[in-house]
Amino acid sequence: MAPMTRSRAEKDDRVSQLQVDYYSQRASAGLIITEGTHPSANAKGYCRTPGIYNQAQIDAWRLVTDKVHANGGKIVCQIMHCGRVAGVSNKAIGAETLAPSAIHCNEKIFTEEGMVDMPPPRALRLDEIPGIIEEHRQATENAFTAGFDGVELHCTSGYLMAQFLSTGTNHRQDEYGGSLQNRLRLVLEVLHAMASVDGADRVGMRICPGNPFNDLHDDNPSETFTALLKQVNALNLAYLHVIRMKATGINNVALAKANFTGPIVVNDSYKLEEAQQVVATNGATAVSFGRWFVANPDLVERLRGGAELNRMDRRTLYSPGPAGYVDYQMLS
Repeated sequence: MAPMTRSRAEKDDRVSQLQVDYYSQRASAGLIITEGTHPSANAKGYCRTPGIYNQAQIDAWRLVTDKVHANGGKIVCQIMHCGRVAGVSNKAIGAETLAPSAIHCNEKIFTEEGMVDMPPPRALRLDEIPGIIEEHRQATENAFTAGFDGVELHCTSGYLMAQFLSTGTNHRQDEYGGSLQNRLRLVLEVLHAMASVDGADRVGMRICPGNPFNDLHDDNPSETFTALLKQVNALNLAYLHVIRMKATGINNVALAKANFTGPIVVNDSYKLEEAQQVVATNGATAVSFGRWFVANPDLVERLRGGAELNRMDRRTLYSPGPAGYVDYQMLS
């Protein structure tokens, strides 16, 4: 099951019984990757998204992982630092919006007050970079304390890791910007820090070269991610999660296979027959599904039996409460 923001966390960024029910209903996926979970208050960008940076949040996530395990599944926590992608009212009072460079994201973002412009970010100082790395290391430790089977670093969709990788958002003149190797540096150091907690075989990474979401632009995403994956490959990560996104004009799956020798999970609008073929022909180790799992907690059972799939209600994708979240009809 692919990671999907669903905007149902509590005001203190804790998950609740809603998430216990939501994720455990879908445990038959085999492996669940959670919604993007922020490693600090500054890292939050969207409203009602969960964190994993304090004990209350760890304890709340533990209830989720325990129930998923009891139902026979495994679950990975996706760590997502939004960087410059944020709404001021979505964050805690005093939290900052940070980025590689002070370059505004020219998009609007949803808040409880409606769609608003994103605030200008503050460029991270060089002496603050170790703190960003430590946030991710600590979030990894917290995730394992909460019972997660692994963690996934979010490196696409215009968030902080992608901002450092991309020429359009990274105009730094120090060792974290300028040259290609310098733009790769933060992602590589963060992955090393996450792997230091309990091995790289419990760490995954999600990418989508060329993804323009959240006003992201890189002059040569194929070159950037080829170089990144060649160095990431030596870490022996648990897996690489690749969104194919045909609209980018880049064959992201082929790029990944050419430069990463570990397990590859592919994503983005795969139908059952295509997913079966890509795994059978060794085009990927596994396929992740997102939208189908929104409306079909028992997706695996439905696909096995050829049953009709529930239709997703887009009106309740990000609304608070149980409607459209834990109340979709199951076959049983």
